[in-house]
Amino acid sequence: MRRRKPVEGFLLRCCGVFAFFFWTVLVHQISTCLAIQLEERMEIVRKVLKEVPLIDGHNDLPWNIRKFLKNQLREFRFGEDLRDITPWSTSAWSHTDLRRLKEGMVAAQFWSAYAPCSSQHLDAVQLTLEQIDLIRRLVNLYPQHMALVTTADGIEESHRSGKLASLIGIEGGHSIGTSLGVLRTFYQLGARYLTLTHTCNTPWADCCKVDEPGRVPHIGGLSHFGTLVVTEMNRLGMIVDLSHVSVPTMLDALATSKAPVIFSHSSAHAICNSSRNVPDHVLKRLSANGGLVMVAFYPHFVSCGEKATLKDVVAHINHIRDVAGVDHVGIGAGYDGVNLVPQGLEDVSRYPYLFAELLVSEKWTEEDIAKLAGRNLIRVFKQVEQVRDQLEAQGMLPIDQSIPPEDILGRSYCRYSGPRT
Repeated sequence: MRRRKPVEGFLLRCCGVFAFFFWTVLVHQISTCLAIQLEERMEIVRKVLKEVPLIDGHNDLPWNIRKFLKNQLREFRFGEDLRDITPWSTSAWSHTDLRRLKEGMVAAQFWSAYAPCSSQHLDAVQLTLEQIDLIRRLVNLYPQHMALVTTADGIEESHRSGKLASLIGIEGGHSIGTSLGVLRTFYQLGARYLTLTHTCNTPWADCCKVDEPGRVPHIGGLSHFGTLVVTEMNRLGMIVDLSHVSVPTMLDALATSKAPVIFSHSSAHAICNSSRNVPDHVLKRLSANGGLVMVAFYPHFVSCGEKATLKDVVAHINHIRDVAGVDHVGIGAGYDGVNLVPQGLEDVSRYPYLFAELLVSEKWTEEDIAKLAGRNLIRVFKQVEQVRDQLEAQGMLPIDQSIPPEDILGRSYCRYSGPRT
């Protein structure tokens, strides 16, 4: 075998060193360029979010406070970094504190007043009242940073004042105890949306579980009383939330409601076929209704598995935009109600990175980002208020009908047996 001459070996070594050096410089330049591009996009995002409130449709922190602290707020240091404080620091369910909300430029948050399905027909109303009370007390503890908000204008006013607009959403129709009077009382206490079901049927609406293979619908959508719930919500100016409900319930609610509806924390069924997500034919109906889907981040709704990434969430946002339109998509992460989160969206501080990723595509403009962040929800909220005002002007009175006894047959063991309304 012919030996290489020393000069040839030297030249080969030089070429190798040069190639390695060139590759290192190239990688560094590409990385630097990407970092600059990201920072440029982040600056655009920061500019938009200073002008337009970032509104998240669903956060389960109140239930975590009940679970960890029994609703005793004297032990809750919300203004500090909870990643350094037990039990929050050791919980996979904790993603929220005031510091990270500010870092994530969150301007408005719907806090969930949630009672478990196991409380249905028992003490669901009491539990929900206690969670509403908790949210209101939490806001009152931080008056310099938070404000209880009940109107669309209030969101914008809080944003201008630099306070976190705190809104209340009731998660689950079982919380009203089949009573329109309870529904009205929740509204008076500040609740501005009701999720028609959680993961259990109510006597008047089917939940998403009935859409799963082998399951049988209880009603097949909304009962007559269920349509009265939606109608009374329209009269009150309360947003109808269709996350967690079955597809027939979605369609019945869309056919009944005179106001736009929302999905406070759901994603696109075409990408992940979870029963918690919204099918394309419903997205098209939602577009005609004027409502919106606030995209959830839970990996089981995003990738149909335990792992997901920020880009997977982007895919859901883009799909809903493509089917329903850019006016009909928002953000409803579901933080503090999940124990798994996408890579890149680890907590409430990470929203700006999601918007920055969308700006990689030329189809997303600053105006589009503003709609996704908050303008779409504010538009829906204002239209819900307009429908309320129109119904009031028409002289519509509160609906005073009770649920038919046969609808709760066998499930009324925890009820007063005397005269009923």
